[in-house]
Amino acid sequence: MRERRKHLVGVVVSDKMDKTAVVSVERRYRHPLYKKVVRSSKKYMAHDEQNSCRVGDKVRIVESRPMSRHKRWMVEDILERAA
Repeated sequence: MRERRKHLVGVVVSDKMDKTAVVSVERRYRHPLYKKVVRSSKKYMAHDEQNSCRVGDKVRIVESRPMSRHKRWMVEDILERAA
């Protein structure tokens, strides 16, 4: 079951909530008509049990059961600390 969960890599943009981090995930794709590479980003609320994430950290988040109205992801690990 665990292997089928989606994984995303993004940057923490907010850590003000208790046990929650807001992670911005950037997606790059080629525009179907103009063939230019377009960047789009989406923000996800992720559960952070130890409150270890800080703004600017690069993290991997994994899909999980719904924890609240907006939280459906968990911070799996911190890949890179903010400078």
